[in-house]
Order: sequence, then structure tokens, then C-alpha cells
Amino acid sequence: MGLLEGKTALIFGVANDHSIAWGISRALHSHGARMAFSYAGEALERRVRPLAESLGSKFVEPCDVGKDEDITAVMAKAKAELGGIDILVHSIGFALREELIGPYYNTTRNGFHTAMDISVYSLTALVRGALPSLNPGGSVLTLTYYGSDKVMVNYNVMGLAKAALEASVRYLANDLGPKGIRVNAISAGPVRTLAAAGVSGFKSAHGRFREIAPLRRNIDIDDVGRAAVFLCSDLASGVTGEVVFVDAGYNILGSYEKPGGEAE
Repeated sequence: MGLLEGKTALIFGVANDHSIAWGISRALHSHGARMAFSYAGEALERRVRPLAESLGSKFVEPCDVGKDEDITAVMAKAKAELGGIDILVHSIGFALREELIGPYYNTTRNGFHTAMDISVYSLTALVRGALPSLNPGGSVLTLTYYGSDKVMVNYNVMGLAKAALEASVRYLANDLGPKGIRVNAISAGPVRTLAAAGVSGFKSAHGRFREIAPLRRNIDIDDVGRAAVFLCSDLASGVTGEVVFVDAGYNILGSYEKPGGEAE
């Protein structure tokens, strides 16, 4: 008997088999959850549908989270076909590529609005749309990054977006708590995903991370998936409004040294 037996999970944000959302999906499924997916655009459908079907999912629907009418439509289909939803996963973040290079002060107004709308407001919009279908005892989970709290070179406007996303988690947790629904975030260390590839200098930072993090290794999508199972299961029934770090301990460091003691 898995930890999520009898639960239904609706996942937003799978782009390919390297996505953090895919690692979460596999982990939830391995613990018995019935899986449902939404993808953004026809180009992603070709990647997402075979992955969804490999987990036995028959619910694979399009949704542009920047459009309220799309959210309304996908949630209506989910209610009709799935009944109640126990787990809602929001693994969505986007900023224009040109905003993720150079100094933050060059952020454009349009770039700022785009990052905040797709990366932050979409969580609120999805929760509001899903609320009629979210079962008591349900769980909402989103993905954030340490750039919300500390300056990460070239992360720029996404750092602000993740900070706002974490604030949204706390406010939503307070709103949904009386309904018995929990809202949490996982702050994952750097993972080689399609989104991360858009951040200038990511490859170099990813390589250095394993030399500095206390566990002396990078994390992967399966590490995040296992933490997601915990947060979405009854094992975390008293946990809400939290940001849980899955980053090999990187966030605890005050100074960064290589194993030999050489200051970085």
C-alpha cells in the first residue's frame, strides 16, 4: 500500500523527462496516486502525452496558465472526469531569456510583468480554479529556488518572482487551512532542466554546486520527487505554508569552501 493510494494528482509543468515535475509525477505514481496532466501548447503535447500515458494517465489536457479561460476550461474537465483532486502540483516558471543575463536593473516592464504573471500569479489562479474540486486533506505544491532569498547572478527577475511565489504560498496556506487543504513549496537545488538552460552561466554554477554543498553532490529530480511524496501525504498532515529545501544542504552555508578548505 503506497502513501498516496486512492489519491488523484493533477500536475502542471511537465516539459520533458528531465523536468522536476516529471520526477514528482513518477514519485507520486509509485506511491499509488492516480495521475492527470496539463501541458502548455502543442509543441509540448508531443513530449508530455507519451510520458503521461506511461503512468497510465488518461487525462492530458492543454492549458495556458496566462489565460483565465484556459484555466476555467481545464478545471471544468478535471472535475467532470476526475471528480475530486487531492494533489495539485504547480511546477511553472517563465521569464524572457533576455531578462536572465546581465544586471537586474535592465529588467524591462514587459519582462517583469511576464515573469510575475506566469511564475507567480498562475499559482493563485490555478488554486482558485481548482478549489471546488480540491478535497479536504488535499495538498498544493509549488517549486521555488534559493534565488528568492539570496542574489544569484543572472537569476534576476526570477529571484523576485520566486520571492513573491513563496509569499503566495503563505497567504494561500492561511486561506485554505480552514478547508483542510495544505499549501507548501519545495526549494530545489540547481537541476539541469529546460528552464534552467535559459539562465546564463547555469552550467558552470551547477558544476561548482557539488563541490560546495554539504552533501558534496548535485540533487536530481528523484530527490525532489521523494520530498514531494512526503509533503503530499498524510505524513505531512501538520505541515503548511512552508518552504522545504531539497538542495544537498546548500542553503545552510554562510561561507562557501571547497572540501580542502580553500575559500571559494
